[in-house]
Parts: sequence; C-alpha cells; structure tokens
Amino acid sequence: MKIAFVCALIAAALLMTGCPSGKGYFRADYDFTKVDKIAVVDVIGDVRGESAKNQISDFFVMELLKRGFAPVERAQVQVLLKEQQFQATDVTTAEGAAQAGKILNVPAVLFVNIPNFGDEMSLTAKMVDVEDGSILWMGSGTGKTGRMLSTVAGAAAGAGAGAAVVGEDDRAVGAIAGGVLGGVAGHALSPQKAAQAQQVIEKVCKSLPSR
Repeated sequence: MKIAFVCALIAAALLMTGCPSGKGYFRADYDFTKVDKIAVVDVIGDVRGESAKNQISDFFVMELLKRGFAPVERAQVQVLLKEQQFQATDVTTAEGAAQAGKILNVPAVLFVNIPNFGDEMSLTAKMVDVEDGSILWMGSGTGKTGRMLSTVAGAAAGAGAGAAVVGEDDRAVGAIAGGVLGGVAGHALSPQKAAQAQQVIEKVCKSLPSR
C-alpha cells in the first residue's frame, strides 16, 4: 500500500511538470567559428548546493558540445578561479565574467542565472566575449519542476523507510523521523526536477549558434 501511494505521488508530480519554453538571440555580425573554448563560469541564483549547480552546468556543457564548442565545466572553472583568488560574485556582470575568462584563457564565457528554482523555474544564460565584455548570445526559459510534489513524495518514501527499520513499539517514531529526512531529500535535484531543468535548457539553447 505504501509503495502504491508513493508511486501515485511521483506519477502526479511528473504529470504536473508542464511544458518547458525557451528563446534566445545571438549577434548576427559575430564570427563564432573563431571561438573554440567556452568556460561555464558559474550558476547563480536560487540553486543551492555545488552538486546541483554542477549538474545544471553539465546540461549546458552538453548543448555546447552539440554545437562544436570545447566547453570547460563549472567544477573545473571554480577550482582555477579559486586558485587565482577571483571573487565568485564578480561573474554576475558581463564585465566580471569577461575578467574571469581572461584568467581562464578562453575567448568566451557563459554564466547562468536561475532566479527561481522552486515549483517553477526560470533561467537566463549569457555568453560573453572576453575581449570587450559584449554579450554574444543570451537565452531565457521557464518550466515547472514539480518540486512541491517531489518533496511530498520524498517525505512519504522516508516515512515508509523509517517505519520499516524499527520495531513495532517504535514504528511511529521511526516513521516521523523518516518522513522528516525524506522531506529534506525531496528538496534536492530530484530526477524529475533535473529532467525538467534539462528540457528547459535544451529549449533555451536552440538559438545557440554552432561553431
């Protein structure tokens, strides 16, 4: 019964993720063939945790690879910038991102801003020329993530697990503890949330030019 209930919640979450949308524009006068490496300098905004940020970065890395670029992933970029004592807050502007690109020795950089990553997500992404700080491409997109139902499903699964691992006398206590832990786990980048984020990024990057 517990398994059926959890499965029903997850199925409902998937049905409520909705259709993602995205659009973008690039400089028609720019020669993108001269850009080889692109560094994904950071993912900022309402995304918590390095693993979640790196996963978002990886989705953009895949789109850059599709278009013939040689991307440098965020995790590697963060290590290099930290070694140079570069302030992470500086990448929130095109000028700051361009400065980071000079440190990384790449012709262009890309940074992502996700101001809302709750039950609905929205994001913007900018590709910046390192030499003059001009924006080469910019895209935006929105979509539903199913975060709320993911949290409920996580709590239900945790409650079931907590009840299973304790004795009969402590079953209620175990269920409550498991429910709390499951609820917290539900706030992570769940499979359906990651899948929806990737779909939004794919939509946004449709306008990304090829090298």
